[in-house]
Amino acid sequence: MAEAKPKTSPKAIKFLFGGLAGMGATVFVQPLDLVKNRMQLSGQGTKAREYKTSFHALFSILKNEGVGGIYTGLSAGLLRQATYTTTRLGIYTILFEKMTSADGRPPNFLLKALIGMTAGATGAFVGTPAEVALIRMTADGRMPADQRRGYTNVFNALARITREEGVTTLWRGCVPTMARAVVVNAAQLASYSQSKQALLDSGYFGDDILCHFCASMISGLVTTAASMPVDIVKTRIQNMKMIDGKPEYKNGLEVLMRVIRSEGFFSLWKGFTPYYARLGPHTVLTFIFLEQMNKAYKTYILDR
Repeated sequence: MAEAKPKTSPKAIKFLFGGLAGMGATVFVQPLDLVKNRMQLSGQGTKAREYKTSFHALFSILKNEGVGGIYTGLSAGLLRQATYTTTRLGIYTILFEKMTSADGRPPNFLLKALIGMTAGATGAFVGTPAEVALIRMTADGRMPADQRRGYTNVFNALARITREEGVTTLWRGCVPTMARAVVVNAAQLASYSQSKQALLDSGYFGDDILCHFCASMISGLVTTAASMPVDIVKTRIQNMKMIDGKPEYKNGLEVLMRVIRSEGFFSLWKGFTPYYARLGPHTVLTFIFLEQMNKAYKTYILDR
């Protein structure tokens, strides 16, 4: 008699757990996101740079806004994960299954990369409204009291942006947001497999958790370096205000040129430390939460 196929979680549950795992990790790394956004907006235009380093930014926020201040925008961060991660995971799974051949052979590396970039860009488009709210909420504390937007939570932010600036403003900066997702997915895939192979070829590493951890850290470094210039464009465009009825920036290229001209070429990598420090823990925590939820679902639902 043929063996019964092992029970697996339904697709909807996989997507739900993927989103929840991302949200759980966000609770821990939100302060790093806040610092990264503040660093990217520091010294904007002709203003003097507010923060010398990421640590200076963190201590200034704690001193001026209290411990609660470093969690400003958490609701928007959670909504971003709920929309972006769930969509990306869903699209990736569907495309991966479509591209798997009839004999069960998975897609090749290039096709996997293309699927990853497509899923990332689609997820980024869906997650842009939450991203706009997040950027604005995390930026608010650096403004003078009379210029603050004062959003109370992500839903208040989304409702007010729609009412005061029009629904299209929710997708402001969606092109650089999608571009960043494509760059991140491409850089992560390529650099991880290359670094892992280089570590194994060195003879100092076996194919174990230490090798995977080191390859992840190298991959994170490459991904951060590659995606930060696109990220600063996204942050500045999503936070910009209208001046005399005109936007501060016409497009992403103008942001890049103005940052280089006014703040220096290396200002494109402002906020590198918190961005890099966020990447590793967020990935690790996401997988830990995902494993635990899958384990609990198997124990309490599937095996009953």
